[in-house]
Amino acid sequence: MSIEIKNISKSYGSQKALDSISFTIKKGEIVGFLGPNGAGKSTLMKILTTFISANEGSAKVNGYDVKNDTIEVQKSVGYLPEHNPLYLDLYVREYLTFNADVYKVSKDRIDEVITLTGLTPEAHKKIGQLSKGYRQRVGLATALLHNPEVLILDEPTTGLDPNQLVEIRDLIKNIGKDKTVFLSTHIMQEVEAICDRVIIINKGKIVTDNNIDNLVTEITEQVIEVEFDKIILDTQLKELPDLAKSILNGSTWTLTFNTNEDRRTQVFDFAQTNELKILQLSLKSKNLESVFREKTQNS
Repeated sequence: MSIEIKNISKSYGSQKALDSISFTIKKGEIVGFLGPNGAGKSTLMKILTTFISANEGSAKVNGYDVKNDTIEVQKSVGYLPEHNPLYLDLYVREYLTFNADVYKVSKDRIDEVITLTGLTPEAHKKIGQLSKGYRQRVGLATALLHNPEVLILDEPTTGLDPNQLVEIRDLIKNIGKDKTVFLSTHIMQEVEAICDRVIIINKGKIVTDNNIDNLVTEITEQVIEVEFDKIILDTQLKELPDLAKSILNGSTWTLTFNTNEDRRTQVFDFAQTNELKILQLSLKSKNLESVFREKTQNS
Protein backbone atom coordinates (compact mmCIF):
# COMPACT_ATOMS: atom_id res chain seq x y z
CA MET A 1 0.00 0.00 0.00
CA SER A 2 1.17 3.55 -0.72
CA ILE A 3 -0.78 5.03 2.20
CA GLU A 4 -2.13 3.23 5.27
CA ILE A 5 -4.11 5.10 7.91
CA LYS A 6 -5.41 3.36 11.03
CA ASN A 7 -7.63 5.05 13.63
CA ILE A 8 -5.99 8.47 13.27
CA SER A 9 -7.32 11.15 15.62
CA LYS A 10 -6.16 14.72 16.04
CA SER A 11 -7.49 17.44 18.33
CA TYR A 12 -6.75 21.13 18.68
CA GLY A 13 -7.72 21.85 22.26
CA SER A 14 -11.35 20.78 22.63
CA GLN A 15 -11.90 20.66 18.87
CA LYS A 16 -11.53 17.23 17.28
CA ALA A 17 -10.23 17.71 13.73
CA LEU A 18 -9.94 13.98 12.96
CA ASP A 19 -11.98 11.32 14.72
CA SER A 20 -10.51 7.80 14.41
CA ILE A 21 -10.35 7.60 10.61
CA SER A 22 -8.93 4.66 8.65
CA PHE A 23 -8.34 3.89 4.99
CA THR A 24 -5.67 2.62 2.58
CA ILE A 25 -4.56 3.82 -0.87
CA LYS A 26 -3.00 1.39 -3.31
CA LYS A 27 0.00 2.20 -5.44
CA GLY A 28 -0.98 4.04 -8.64
CA GLU A 29 -4.38 5.29 -7.43
CA ILE A 30 -5.48 8.91 -7.84
CA VAL A 31 -7.71 9.63 -4.85
CA GLY A 32 -9.75 12.78 -4.26
CA PHE A 33 -10.12 13.86 -0.63
CA LEU A 34 -13.23 16.03 -0.22
CA GLY A 35 -14.98 17.77 2.62
CA PRO A 36 -16.37 21.12 3.77
CA ASN A 37 -14.04 23.76 5.17
CA GLY A 38 -12.82 22.66 8.58
CA ALA A 39 -13.59 18.98 7.95
CA GLY A 40 -9.99 17.88 8.66
CA LYS A 41 -8.52 17.50 5.15
CA SER A 42 -5.43 19.68 5.59
CA THR A 43 -4.83 18.24 9.06
CA LEU A 44 -4.56 14.72 7.68
CA MET A 45 -2.27 15.83 4.87
CA LYS A 46 0.04 17.53 7.35
CA ILE A 47 0.16 14.31 9.39
CA LEU A 48 1.03 12.27 6.30
CA THR A 49 3.85 14.67 5.41
CA THR A 50 5.20 14.59 9.02
CA PHE A 51 4.51 18.31 9.49
CA ILE A 52 2.36 17.59 12.56
CA SER A 53 1.70 14.49 14.68
CA ALA A 54 -1.55 12.69 15.37
CA ASN A 55 -2.81 12.27 18.93
CA GLU A 56 -3.85 8.67 18.32
CA GLY A 57 -3.55 6.01 15.64
CA SER A 58 -0.88 5.26 13.06
CA ALA A 59 -0.07 6.17 9.46
CA LYS A 60 2.39 4.80 6.93
CA VAL A 61 3.59 6.09 3.57
CA ASN A 62 5.27 3.51 1.33
CA GLY A 63 5.57 1.29 4.38
CA TYR A 64 7.33 3.95 6.49
CA ASP A 65 5.76 5.08 9.76
CA VAL A 66 5.17 8.85 9.86
CA LYS A 67 6.27 9.01 13.50
CA ASN A 68 9.29 6.72 13.52
CA ASP A 69 10.57 6.95 9.93
CA THR A 70 10.21 10.68 9.34
CA ILE A 71 13.11 11.10 6.91
CA GLU A 72 12.11 8.10 4.81
CA VAL A 73 8.52 9.38 4.61
CA GLN A 74 9.75 12.79 3.48
CA LYS A 75 11.85 11.13 0.77
CA SER A 76 8.79 9.21 -0.40
CA VAL A 77 6.39 12.16 -0.55
CA GLY A 78 6.08 15.15 -2.83
CA TYR A 79 3.90 17.79 -1.14
CA LEU A 80 2.17 20.85 -2.58
CA PRO A 81 0.47 22.75 0.28
CA GLU A 82 -2.61 24.91 -0.21
CA HIS A 83 -0.57 28.10 0.10
CA ASN A 84 2.32 27.33 -2.25
CA PRO A 85 5.47 28.78 -0.56
CA LEU A 86 7.78 30.28 -3.18
CA TYR A 87 10.69 32.74 -3.21
CA LEU A 88 9.31 35.28 -5.67
CA ASP A 89 12.67 37.05 -6.21
CA LEU A 90 14.35 33.87 -7.47
CA TYR A 91 14.36 32.72 -11.07
CA VAL A 92 12.50 29.47 -11.77
CA ARG A 93 15.65 27.49 -12.52
CA GLU A 94 17.47 29.12 -9.59
CA TYR A 95 14.66 28.14 -7.19
CA LEU A 96 14.63 24.55 -8.46
CA THR A 97 18.42 24.37 -8.16
CA PHE A 98 18.17 25.50 -4.54
CA ASN A 99 15.64 22.74 -3.81
CA ALA A 100 17.66 20.16 -5.72
CA ASP A 101 20.58 20.90 -3.39
CA VAL A 102 18.28 20.37 -0.40
CA TYR A 103 17.13 17.01 -1.77
CA LYS A 104 20.66 16.14 -2.96
CA VAL A 105 19.41 15.17 -6.41
CA SER A 106 21.17 15.46 -9.76
CA LYS A 107 20.98 18.80 -11.60
CA ASP A 108 19.79 16.80 -14.62
CA ARG A 109 16.56 16.25 -12.72
CA ILE A 110 15.85 20.00 -12.88
CA ASP A 111 15.56 19.89 -16.66
CA GLU A 112 13.38 16.79 -16.40
CA VAL A 113 10.81 18.39 -14.07
CA ILE A 114 10.82 21.65 -16.04
CA THR A 115 9.88 19.67 -19.15
CA LEU A 116 7.40 17.46 -17.27
CA THR A 117 5.50 20.41 -15.79
CA GLY A 118 5.54 22.54 -18.93
CA LEU A 119 7.76 25.25 -17.43
CA THR A 120 10.23 25.45 -20.34
CA PRO A 121 8.96 28.77 -21.80
CA GLU A 122 8.98 30.41 -18.33
CA ALA A 123 12.13 28.88 -16.82
CA HIS A 124 14.19 32.06 -17.44
CA LYS A 125 11.78 34.30 -15.51
CA LYS A 126 11.59 35.29 -11.87
CA ILE A 127 8.82 33.46 -10.02
CA GLY A 128 7.24 36.81 -9.11
CA GLN A 129 6.67 37.46 -12.82
CA LEU A 130 4.69 34.26 -13.35
CA SER A 131 0.93 33.81 -13.48
CA LYS A 132 -0.80 31.85 -10.72
CA GLY A 133 -1.00 28.82 -13.01
CA TYR A 134 2.73 28.81 -13.68
CA ARG A 135 3.50 29.35 -9.99
CA GLN A 136 1.49 26.18 -9.30
CA ARG A 137 3.61 24.43 -11.91
CA VAL A 138 6.74 25.56 -10.05
CA GLY A 139 5.26 24.09 -6.86
CA LEU A 140 4.54 20.81 -8.63
CA ALA A 141 8.02 20.77 -10.15
CA THR A 142 9.51 21.23 -6.67
CA ALA A 143 7.34 18.42 -5.28
CA LEU A 144 8.56 16.14 -8.09
CA LEU A 145 12.29 16.96 -7.89
CA HIS A 146 13.24 13.99 -5.73
CA ASN A 147 11.02 11.67 -7.82
CA PRO A 148 8.70 10.67 -4.94
CA GLU A 149 6.34 7.71 -5.27
CA VAL A 150 3.46 9.59 -3.55
CA LEU A 151 2.16 13.07 -4.35
CA ILE A 152 0.04 14.88 -1.76
CA LEU A 153 -1.65 17.97 -3.20
CA ASP A 154 -3.72 20.32 -1.04
CA GLU A 155 -6.06 22.47 -3.18
CA PRO A 156 -3.70 22.47 -6.18
CA THR A 157 -6.01 24.53 -8.42
CA THR A 158 -7.23 27.19 -5.98
CA GLY A 159 -7.44 30.63 -7.60
CA LEU A 160 -6.78 29.44 -11.15
CA ASP A 161 -8.81 30.67 -14.11
CA PRO A 162 -10.68 28.02 -16.21
CA ASN A 163 -7.84 27.64 -18.73
CA GLN A 164 -5.17 27.31 -16.03
CA LEU A 165 -7.38 24.85 -14.15
CA VAL A 166 -7.63 22.55 -17.17
CA GLU A 167 -3.86 22.74 -17.74
CA ILE A 168 -3.00 21.82 -14.14
CA ARG A 169 -5.70 19.15 -14.10
CA ASP A 170 -4.22 17.51 -17.20
CA LEU A 171 -0.74 17.78 -15.71
CA ILE A 172 -1.80 16.03 -12.49
CA LYS A 173 -3.58 13.30 -14.44
CA ASN A 174 -0.45 12.72 -16.53
CA ILE A 175 1.77 12.58 -13.43
CA GLY A 176 -0.70 10.14 -11.87
CA LYS A 177 0.11 7.53 -14.52
CA ASP A 178 3.35 6.77 -12.67
CA LYS A 179 2.66 7.86 -9.09
CA THR A 180 0.10 7.63 -6.31
CA VAL A 181 -1.76 10.93 -6.01
CA PHE A 182 -3.78 12.04 -2.97
CA LEU A 183 -5.39 15.42 -3.57
CA SER A 184 -7.75 17.72 -1.73
CA THR A 185 -10.05 20.10 -3.60
CA HIS A 186 -13.43 21.82 -3.54
CA ILE A 187 -13.87 21.57 -7.31
CA MET A 188 -16.10 18.57 -8.05
CA GLN A 189 -15.48 18.62 -11.82
CA GLU A 190 -11.77 18.35 -11.09
CA VAL A 191 -12.27 15.17 -9.07
CA GLU A 192 -14.59 13.66 -11.67
CA ALA A 193 -12.00 14.38 -14.39
CA ILE A 194 -8.90 13.18 -12.52
CA CYS A 195 -9.66 10.69 -9.76
CA ASP A 196 -10.25 6.95 -9.63
CA ARG A 197 -11.72 7.09 -6.15
CA VAL A 198 -13.22 9.60 -3.73
CA ILE A 199 -13.04 9.85 0.06
CA ILE A 200 -15.40 12.37 1.67
CA ILE A 201 -14.78 13.56 5.22
CA ASN A 202 -17.17 15.57 7.39
CA LYS A 203 -16.65 16.74 10.97
CA GLY A 204 -13.51 14.63 11.24
CA LYS A 205 -15.16 11.38 10.13
CA ILE A 206 -15.16 9.56 6.78
CA VAL A 207 -18.69 9.52 5.38
CA THR A 208 -17.92 8.05 1.93
CA ASP A 209 -15.13 6.00 0.38
CA ASN A 210 -15.92 4.64 -3.07
CA ASN A 211 -14.78 4.41 -6.67
CA ILE A 212 -15.84 7.42 -8.72
CA ASP A 213 -18.03 5.27 -11.03
CA ASN A 214 -19.97 3.76 -8.11
CA LEU A 215 -20.59 6.95 -6.14
CA VAL A 216 -23.98 7.84 -7.60
CA THR A 217 -25.39 4.54 -6.37
CA GLU A 218 -24.98 5.90 -2.82
CA ILE A 219 -27.45 8.72 -3.41
CA THR A 220 -30.63 8.07 -1.45
CA GLU A 221 -32.47 11.19 -2.56
CA GLN A 222 -33.84 12.53 -5.81
CA VAL A 223 -34.33 16.10 -6.99
CA ILE A 224 -36.99 17.13 -9.51
CA GLU A 225 -37.58 20.59 -10.92
CA VAL A 226 -41.11 21.40 -12.03
CA GLU A 227 -43.00 24.50 -13.19
CA PHE A 228 -46.80 24.65 -13.07
CA ASP A 229 -49.09 27.03 -14.91
CA LYS A 230 -50.67 28.22 -11.65
CA ILE A 231 -49.44 29.32 -8.24
CA ILE A 232 -49.66 26.61 -5.60
CA LEU A 233 -48.74 26.42 -1.93
CA ASP A 234 -46.02 24.20 -0.53
CA THR A 235 -48.63 22.66 1.76
CA GLN A 236 -50.34 21.22 -1.33
CA LEU A 237 -47.10 19.50 -2.36
CA LYS A 238 -47.09 17.48 0.84
CA GLU A 239 -49.44 15.07 -0.94
CA LEU A 240 -46.42 13.80 -2.88
CA PRO A 241 -44.93 10.56 -1.44
CA ASP A 242 -41.44 10.74 0.10
CA LEU A 243 -41.23 14.54 -0.34
CA ALA A 244 -38.54 15.87 2.03
CA LYS A 245 -38.17 19.48 0.90
CA SER A 246 -39.75 21.92 -1.55
CA ILE A 247 -38.18 25.24 -2.59
CA LEU A 248 -39.72 27.80 -4.94
CA ASN A 249 -37.29 29.72 -7.16
CA GLY A 250 -39.22 32.19 -9.27
CA SER A 251 -41.91 30.01 -10.84
CA THR A 252 -39.97 26.72 -10.56
CA TRP A 253 -40.29 24.28 -7.69
CA THR A 254 -37.26 22.24 -6.66
CA LEU A 255 -38.56 19.08 -5.00
CA THR A 256 -36.29 16.79 -2.99
CA PHE A 257 -37.52 13.26 -2.29
CA ASN A 258 -36.18 10.76 0.27
CA THR A 259 -35.87 8.04 -2.34
CA ASN A 260 -33.85 7.28 -5.43
CA GLU A 261 -36.94 5.99 -7.26
CA ASP A 262 -38.24 8.16 -10.10
CA ARG A 263 -41.05 10.36 -8.72
CA ARG A 264 -41.90 12.19 -11.96
CA THR A 265 -45.00 10.01 -12.47
CA GLN A 266 -46.31 11.05 -9.05
CA VAL A 267 -45.63 14.73 -9.84
CA PHE A 268 -47.58 14.33 -13.10
CA ASP A 269 -50.48 12.65 -11.26
CA PHE A 270 -50.40 15.44 -8.66
CA ALA A 271 -50.76 18.03 -11.43
CA GLN A 272 -53.75 16.24 -12.95
CA THR A 273 -55.48 15.85 -9.59
CA ASN A 274 -55.06 19.55 -8.84
CA GLU A 275 -56.00 20.66 -12.39
CA LEU A 276 -52.52 22.01 -13.10
CA LYS A 277 -50.58 22.00 -16.32
CA ILE A 278 -46.87 21.20 -16.23
CA LEU A 279 -44.82 23.75 -18.19
CA GLN A 280 -41.52 21.96 -17.56
CA LEU A 281 -40.46 18.87 -15.62
CA SER A 282 -36.90 17.60 -15.24
CA LEU A 283 -34.98 15.13 -13.13
CA LYS A 284 -31.69 16.61 -11.93
CA SER A 285 -28.77 14.38 -12.83
CA LYS A 286 -26.92 12.51 -10.12
CA ASN A 287 -23.26 13.44 -9.86
CA LEU A 288 -20.43 13.88 -7.38
CA GLU A 289 -21.84 17.21 -6.23
CA SER A 290 -25.11 15.44 -5.32
CA VAL A 291 -23.21 12.85 -3.28
CA PHE A 292 -21.10 15.51 -1.56
CA ARG A 293 -24.12 17.60 -0.64
CA GLU A 294 -26.08 14.65 0.68
CA LYS A 295 -23.22 13.15 2.69
CA THR A 296 -22.04 16.41 4.27
CA GLN A 297 -25.43 17.97 4.97
CA ASN A 298 -27.07 14.93 6.48
CA SER A 299 -24.18 13.40 8.43
